[in-house]
Amino acid sequence: MQIYLPIAEISVNAFLLLGLGGIVGILSGMFGVGGGFLMTPLLFFIGIPPAVAVATEANQIVASSFSGVLAHFKRKTVDLKMGTVLLIGGLVGAALGVVVFNYLKAQGQVDLLVKLCYVIFLGVIGGLMFIESLNAIRKTAKGGKPSTRKKHNWIHGLPFKMRFRVSGLYISVIPPLIVGVLVGILAAIMGVGGGFIMVPAMIYLLGMPTKVVVGTSLFQIIFVTAFTTMLHATTNFTVDIVLAVLLLVGGVFGAQIGARIGVKMKAEQLRIWLAIMVLAVCGKLALDLLIMPTELYSIAAGGH
Repeated sequence: MQIYLPIAEISVNAFLLLGLGGIVGILSGMFGVGGGFLMTPLLFFIGIPPAVAVATEANQIVASSFSGVLAHFKRKTVDLKMGTVLLIGGLVGAALGVVVFNYLKAQGQVDLLVKLCYVIFLGVIGGLMFIESLNAIRKTAKGGKPSTRKKHNWIHGLPFKMRFRVSGLYISVIPPLIVGVLVGILAAIMGVGGGFIMVPAMIYLLGMPTKVVVGTSLFQIIFVTAFTTMLHATTNFTVDIVLAVLLLVGGVFGAQIGARIGVKMKAEQLRIWLAIMVLAVCGKLALDLLIMPTELYSIAAGGH
């Protein structure tokens, strides 16, 4: 069933959008990521303008993250205190990101910026996660224990410490605030919840347990992406409501399924599958940037 998207100014299949929303919702529930790192590029691939995809995808992330976090609340795997600290940083970062996004949009450079950001961040994070997870799985297969995260590092020497009982941590609030700011900026510029950055940072930098990380990440994502959507809607007018509703419906159902799957998987398995998906999306975007468009070939051919 073809429907017309007024802001994007194209016609697409409604069932395709529902299916995409459902798939990304499953990923949200499994890995604690908003799913925007996958959905936004997919929207590029089906012809949605990057500015519209970035602004609209935040709506779907809010819905799928909210649905997923409810399942984690039931299992008591959400650190509300840590989530609140991350949220404060995230709101500041989102405001800064929208300012940068608006400036580049006025200069006509926002499409290139969004795609380059995806290639760089997805490539680096996906590669690091894949290598670490693969090493952990190999150690487990050999009968050894997976490498444990250091209990004490440079973070423990920073001031303004706070106790996070659910995560079993007593650390400075400075690193979580910085992580939140970076994630907020990415949410505004790339149309993502930032989970693909935040989840590894919470595991490897802050030392949080993987199961707690997923629910806490979703909690923070809900509010940061909702704030980002509001800013984009009031300053850019690039939020397509029809597109948002279709993605939202699919995402809500998918997140519940994903949360059930994620609980049954081992931590190392969760991380390596997330890394593989991140690298796959990165590869596709990089190819799209490097391969010459067919229009250039046609113009060149016409010149002979």
